[in-house]
Order: sequence, then C-alpha cells, then structure tokens
Amino acid sequence: MTCAALLATDRPNDTSGILMQHLDHRPDSRLDNLINPRSVAVVGASDDPVRISGRPLAYLKKHGFGGAIYPINPNRETVQGLKAYASLLDLPEVPDVAIVAIPAQHVLPAIADAGRKGVASAIIMSSGFAEAGGEGVAMQQELLRLGREGGVRLIGPNCVGLFSAGSRFYGTFTQSLDGGVPKPGGVAVVSQSGAYGGYIAYLARERGLGVNYWITTGNEVDVDAAEAIGWLALRDDVKVIAVYLEGVRNGPAFLNALAMARAAKKPVVVMKVGRSEAGAIAASSHTASLAGTDAVYDAVFREYGALRARTTEEQLDIAEACLAGKFPSGNRLGIVTLSGGVGVQMCDAAESYGLNVAPMPKPAQEKLRALLPYAAVANPIDTTAQVMNDMSLVSKNLEIVLKDGGYDSLVSFLTTVPAAQAYGTKLRDAILAGVAAAGGNRLAVLCMAAPKEAMDAYRDAGFLVYQDADRAVQIVGAMSHFGKAFEAESGTVDTGDAPRFETQARALSEHEAKAVLSKAGVPFLPERLAATREATVAAATEVGFPVAMKIVSGDIQHKSDIGGVMLNIKDADAAGAAFDTIIANAKAHVPDAVLDGVLVAPMAPHGIETIVGVMRDPVFGPVVMFGLGGVLVEVLKDVTFSIAPFDEKDAMAMIRRIKGYPMLEGVRGAGRSDIEALAKVLSDLSRFAAKNADTIESLDLNPLRILLGKGGAVALDAVIVPRKAN
Repeated sequence: MTCAALLATDRPNDTSGILMQHLDHRPDSRLDNLINPRSVAVVGASDDPVRISGRPLAYLKKHGFGGAIYPINPNRETVQGLKAYASLLDLPEVPDVAIVAIPAQHVLPAIADAGRKGVASAIIMSSGFAEAGGEGVAMQQELLRLGREGGVRLIGPNCVGLFSAGSRFYGTFTQSLDGGVPKPGGVAVVSQSGAYGGYIAYLARERGLGVNYWITTGNEVDVDAAEAIGWLALRDDVKVIAVYLEGVRNGPAFLNALAMARAAKKPVVVMKVGRSEAGAIAASSHTASLAGTDAVYDAVFREYGALRARTTEEQLDIAEACLAGKFPSGNRLGIVTLSGGVGVQMCDAAESYGLNVAPMPKPAQEKLRALLPYAAVANPIDTTAQVMNDMSLVSKNLEIVLKDGGYDSLVSFLTTVPAAQAYGTKLRDAILAGVAAAGGNRLAVLCMAAPKEAMDAYRDAGFLVYQDADRAVQIVGAMSHFGKAFEAESGTVDTGDAPRFETQARALSEHEAKAVLSKAGVPFLPERLAATREATVAAATEVGFPVAMKIVSGDIQHKSDIGGVMLNIKDADAAGAAFDTIIANAKAHVPDAVLDGVLVAPMAPHGIETIVGVMRDPVFGPVVMFGLGGVLVEVLKDVTFSIAPFDEKDAMAMIRRIKGYPMLEGVRGAGRSDIEALAKVLSDLSRFAAKNADTIESLDLNPLRILLGKGGAVALDAVIVPRKAN
C-alpha cells in the first residue's frame, strides 16, 4: 500500500485556486475596525427587526453600540427609528464597516460603492455565492476582485456576522442572541459555520461562559478563519480561541496563525468536522471549503499545539477550563480519592488522555502513611473517609501528594461530601490551603456531586469542578497538552542542504528513484543495473551471492504482481535463468513497457520492515507518513503523519506514536532496532520533501528495513511520482 493510497480522499489535486501567501505577525489593521468599529452602515436594513436584514440593526440598538449607525434602504426615510440613506455613497461620513444583507445579485454593486466611498471592510451575510455552485462561483470571484480593487476587506459571503462584546458591536443576524448575549469574557469563537457559531453563542450564555469575540467566516472569500485566529492571538482580552473548522484553503497562513497563538500562549480548541468521507463531502458543499485529509489535520493540530475536540460539550468544557490559565508542562497526575473504585476509573481515563499516574516516591508514601495509617498511599491515594475527621489532614495530605509526590496536576474525588452542610466552607478552605502549601501554579481539579451553589463556591475559589470522573481527568489531559505545547521549542528546520529534484514528464524507475533519494540521505544496498544476461551474471558475482533481482522500468511500479522479482538467487547459472524469466514475465504482462534491465542486489539483512512515504497535501504541502510494514499497515493502518520538514527529535516522537512501537524496542527477547537511524531517515526525507514540494507529488520507501542494534536502516524499494507541471 502506498502513502497516497492511505491518504486517498475526494479533493482537488493542485493548489491553483488556493492562496499560498503567509500572514505576517502583524494582522491587517483594517481588521481592528472590522471587528471593533466606531461606525457602521447596514446595507439592506429592514424596518422589521425579526427579518434577517433587520436583526443586525435591532441588535446594535438593543445592546448599546455607541457609534454611528447608518441604515441603507432606498425605499424608506427611516428604518427602526433611524434616518435611512439611499446608498453608501450618500452617507455623511465613511463608516468603518458595512454590513451587507441584500440579495446576492445586488451585493457586487454595493461592494463597488463601498470601495468608491472608502469603506475599509464589509460583512457580507448574503448567500448564493460559491456554496451554491454554478454562477455563484463566478460571482464570488468577482466579489473578491471588487474588494481588492476598492481596498475593502471582506468577511463572508454566506456568513452570520460577528460580535465584539467590548465595543458592543453585534453585527449579526443569528437568532441565538434573541434571549440575550453571552457575558463578556476571555473566550473567542471563530466558526466557518454560522449555525454552529450561533449554537456555541447560545450554549455559552446558558452556562455563563464569557465571550469577548465571536466571528463567523462563511465562504471566506477574503478574511478566513486563519486570519481571524491570528488577529485574536494578539489580543490581550482573549485567553482561549474556540474554532469550528470545515476546511482550510490557505495552509501556510493557517499554520502561521496556530504558531502565533502558541507563541502567545493562547490555547486553540478546534472542532474539525469531516472525519468520514460523507462528512468531508458535506463540509465542502456547505461552505465551499477544501476539506483536506483528516489525518493531516490531526498532524497539524498536534504539531502546532491546537487541541481537537470530539464534541461540542467537550469543546466548551476545555475552553472554559483554559480561562483558569493553569497549563502544567508535565503529565504526572496525582489522584486523591475517597473511593478506591473511582480511583481505578480515573487511572483508566488517565491512560486514554496521555497522563502518567506514576506511584509516589517511597519516602513520600511513608510520610503519607504516617499521617493516614489506613490509606492506600501509592497512587491513586485512597484516603478513606477518616480524612474527613480532621480538615488539617486534608491540607497536609494534598501538600504531600503535590510537593513530595512531584505531581504536575491533581484530581481529587470528593463524592458527595461537599454537599453536606456540616462541612460548609471548611473542606474547600482545607483543599485550598493544601494546594497553596505545595507551592507553584498547580492545577487542581475536583470531582464531586453537590448543589449548584456549592459547586460554584469551589469554582469561585479557583478550582475546576466536574461531576464525572472521566471528564475531570480529560480536562487535566487537555491542560497538560497546552502546557507542553507552550513549553516546546519553536523554530524552523533548515532544508538548505537537501538536494533539488527537477521534475520530469515520465515516471521514474526504481533505480532512478534510488539514485535521487540516496543523495537525500536514504540508505540503500549496493546494487547494479544489468541490461543483458551476461551483465546480470557478472553483477551478481560482483555483489556476492545470494542476490535479489528485480525488473527495472518506469512503466512498472508493482513488480511482484507480474513476476518481476526473484529472491535468494544462489549462483551464476540461477542468475542467468532468473534474468530470462523476469524479462519474459515483464514483456508478457506489460508489452508496451520500456525495460531498462534488471536490478541486482545482495539479499538484505534481517530486521523489522516499516513503510515510509511522502504525499503532497493540496493545503498543507508535503506530509510524511510512517508505520510498520506488512499486515500492520495493510489491515490495521497503524501509521502516523507529520508535516514536513522536521528534525530528528520530532521524528523520534513520530516513531513512538504508532501502536507497534514496542516491536522496534524489542519484544520477547528480540533486540532493539536502530531507532535512531530510522529517525534520521525520516528527518532527512522530510527535508528533501519540503525542498521539493513543487516537483514531487509523492514518494514511497516500502519497505524500509530497520536493523538490530546500531546496524542502521536500509530501503529495499523506492518510488517517486513527479508532480505534473501545471
């Protein structure tokens, strides 16, 4: 199986329609006035506050927007009590932003007017553009042209708008705000789907989650999710960014936005839809997005520090937890519980969320046992109910666990004890004292069942509080993910010494592919290309028996399928006969193939077979795939992906991600494979792929055999598929 086959999906094969420019670290200043305008025009404003074209004006008035509001409606003198104007050109001043809520056929003239007036930005709510297909695609292209020509930044079309709580600018028609707006707070929302964005706004209000910015991007003719994320990353009033994503067009800009957020220590929690084939197709038709390979998105989020949420509730839970600002850089978790059974449940959850429930050091265990003779003191720490007899024991217990145990985070299961009036605030204060005594900015998560007032009292004290044990541990995993990402070194990987590959019209033979890749650092066996029977016998004698022999032709990639491979050739007579057989098989199965001859190589030493490949993702560029060979890749698809280029440290992390990694470390008495050599091949190949993103479509090393000890690695086959010239 090839890398490309594992990543197959319905999508375009080139990037001709994709903007590939990088965002720099200074977002366009026009976004400031787009999102926090001082004045606004509403094009198509309706006098009916319930209509889509009437809602933005109604929300602006209702929620106290302090700037000038100019309704544009040529058929009315006033709209919702405000003086109306016939067009943007008739306004007494240039507004910072124009909200456009008119039928699609009237949008282009309105944007042309905006350019002539000098309006810097526009929110286009109108639908009927690229998402509708056909003529809508051409209309959207013309919309972009008019915006650029007039210097107007555009958000939408087919979007629901945006709001900024600080400036009380509610430029949206979402009905989710009819019952009120979310309170101001450190959450920012970026959604390609207006409906999902409205749903998030509603749920945020219901749970009391503060939202300062809410941006829906729709078809993204101009301003896209990446640019919105980059702008939000630099805002002091943003603590976490929640993103709903259907696809990305401008891969480099998106990566740059995630890098900006990570550098600013702003967590990004992403709901990326389109995992299934049906979901990917639906996402594309919904907002005309380019839904890239899901495995590639996972690699992007992992490598740039974003966290992918599986459900809406999970996304909101994690976003809310991020507001506490506690992101442990380590993954050691201490579990303190009043119930041994729940402690086991938390251990199971910890493994799922990448946390290490290591036992406490022996001295710490003895210290805790002296304090609580009947407790289980390894980890989980089961204090039993005796700890409730003395609140000072609660404090001292937690101090020992965190300080002497060396844990980065704590989860404590309190059952229903906080609900009992007898304990009141005493238990809360005791836990606070214990965590504080341990020192540092420790993350403490509590799991309990109690009335809302009691739960809120613990939250107000700075704790993260949940009823479900798995949910509590999941939050620790999420916060640790961000802490690790924020502490990770960020930098670029140099590709300067990687060789260049000049594209060519025809497919490369295995021999030609190996010649190219050997210069990139990929190790191969000493091989000889022989065009005749006599040359084959001489090559086999020179290489040394036993040998392997393969047909060499750029027209034949699957050599074994046509009888083009023979192994364990033991002498000269067998080599000559093998040449005759291989050539005959090739001519019989692929009569039009151009045959270069036969490749003669020594039999490879024993080792573990892996598969390494590169494919050019149309959004994010070259992506490296790695997995164990054989049934693990063909059936189980135990593979992982990384965006090229990357260094050997990242390559080692990539290797450890596959489920079959223990096989490389050695199982059942088998020795350890040369994992360091494997990491070097992966890194070198990633640099080569990045250097030649414009000329290589895909390549495969299958198999790449990893030898024991410090024996190195050797690729037994190689395929390069050149990128077709546009």
